[in-house]
Amino acid sequence: MSRKRVVELSDDERRQCLELVSSGTAPARSIMHGQVLLKADAGPAGPAWTDRAIGEAFGVSTVTVSAIRKTMTQEGLPAALAHYRGTPGKPQRKLDGHQEAYLIAMACGEPPEGHARWSLRLLSHRMVELGYVDSVSYNTVGRVLKKTICNPGAPCASASRPNRTPPS
Repeated sequence: MSRKRVVELSDDERRQCLELVSSGTAPARSIMHGQVLLKADAGPAGPAWTDRAIGEAFGVSTVTVSAIRKTMTQEGLPAALAHYRGTPGKPQRKLDGHQEAYLIAMACGEPPEGHARWSLRLLSHRMVELGYVDSVSYNTVGRVLKKTICNPGAPCASASRPNRTPPS
């Protein structure tokens, strides 16, 4: 058992883990995390199994058991039971739909006074200045604008597009 990460479940946390494990309706990974925490519990009501024993009992590696212990001690029970923590290597979206809409509208609009055109860095700084986000990189701005027909270095493409309606 990792001495740095001793898991001691409160009565309420133990009850939550037991309900999760016995429900059978939660995702399999969450159920397994609950089982690991119940066996790792070093409190008065817990068995305090070692990482190796827990790993053998549930068919997981000791690294997995250690990671669950670490999450429990650092972030708490909800995080330790979470079956989905994001895809490794795939960043979470920095901007939501409304923020993206403001960014696109700004990029398609007139650049600020003293600038001939919008730059990605200028757009990212303006998003922060206007309070739409706390921080955003110019790379994120570029990825958002790449999905549109707007080019921050030129007028909005939709304004210069010819009318594509068929003649009557």
